[in-house]
Amino acid sequence: MGNVQLKLLGDEHFQESMKLAQFAFQYTRTEEQLEEARVRIAEEPSERWGVFVDGQLAAMATVLSLTTYIGGRSFAMGGVAGVATWPEHRRQGYVGKLLVHLLERMRGNGQNVSFLHPFAFGFYRKYGWETYTELKTYTIQVKQLPPRVPYNGRFERQDSYEAIHDVYETYASRYNGSLSRSALWWKHRIPVRKPGQIALYRDGAGEAQGYLLYEVKESSLTVHELIYLTGETYEAIWSFIAQHDSMIEKAVWNAPIDDRLPDRLPDPRIKQEVVPYFMARIVDVEAFLRDYPFLAAEQEDRVYLEVADEHAPWNNGCFELVITPAGQAKVSRLTDVPEIGEALKLGIGALSSLLLGYRKVSDFIFMNRMQGASDTINRLQNRIPGRTAYLPDFF
Repeated sequence: MGNVQLKLLGDEHFQESMKLAQFAFQYTRTEEQLEEARVRIAEEPSERWGVFVDGQLAAMATVLSLTTYIGGRSFAMGGVAGVATWPEHRRQGYVGKLLVHLLERMRGNGQNVSFLHPFAFGFYRKYGWETYTELKTYTIQVKQLPPRVPYNGRFERQDSYEAIHDVYETYASRYNGSLSRSALWWKHRIPVRKPGQIALYRDGAGEAQGYLLYEVKESSLTVHELIYLTGETYEAIWSFIAQHDSMIEKAVWNAPIDDRLPDRLPDPRIKQEVVPYFMARIVDVEAFLRDYPFLAAEQEDRVYLEVADEHAPWNNGCFELVITPAGQAKVSRLTDVPEIGEALKLGIGALSSLLLGYRKVSDFIFMNRMQGASDTINRLQNRIPGRTAYLPDFF
């Protein structure tokens, strides 16, 4: 196997890491694009780690320092990205070694939850990540677009993202797992992944209530982002999209899973495709639960959680979770597991998916990935906020 070392990647490793990235993800960058990537990496807060075998880079991964909304509250989140290995070094356990190391680093940095986009769901599930959100893609033929309706506001084309930032943050905070975007994210990520037009919608009082990021190309209108704060705004944006009917044949949009556009259509039989998208993992159970915004109730609830986490031993064991009437959590690790039947037994992936709102307790019971008394199950489920998980970004 040779001499194996884990190293923090710096600018001196940039060329070597870019060679691996371009090979693994099958793209080619010009010298100009490489320099843009170098600037972005230097500016965006992140840690890039590599496995070196006999002094040569064999595998690498990045943790982006991001912020996400869960239950309307901001959480520091470690976004795992750029996981790559040269073929001659695959199946040697190097990525597993990196992932365990990244978990330790994220915990130390106060990033108590982590997201990633998997190349294979089964692979990352072994390390504790679990699906937390899906994308619902609409493909709407022009004749199927919603009827245009009158609206009181107006659309303004924008040349920068400044006017839409606050609208996005308000919208994103309503979902679980959406990013709170930094200025650097708007600067580096959005223009590359979501090029085209910026159309801001102001209501009759002149208040910004939504916007559309979109691109028209080859008779297709691609909706990169459709953000709205009111039902009136939603209808106005779709009327605006329908105004493009003379130049397009179809519109395509990756919508949140709870979107109900077909209910507004004269012909709701549009093409819809739902696919799993990102995975999530709680990095530190105790810290995450203490910050988690449980629902308020009339009484205090006490739940015992027996968590299995093979790759983060600080999570592996039994916890007493006391949820106050106000929804504040008090968490303590127990040295003795309560009598059989008292604790809710589950893996770290199931707990992560559950608290992100992607699945309910009953779903994991049905899949035999959770065991516990029905009273415990019901008390916990009743304190979890019912929010949709949605991520309109990629990393």
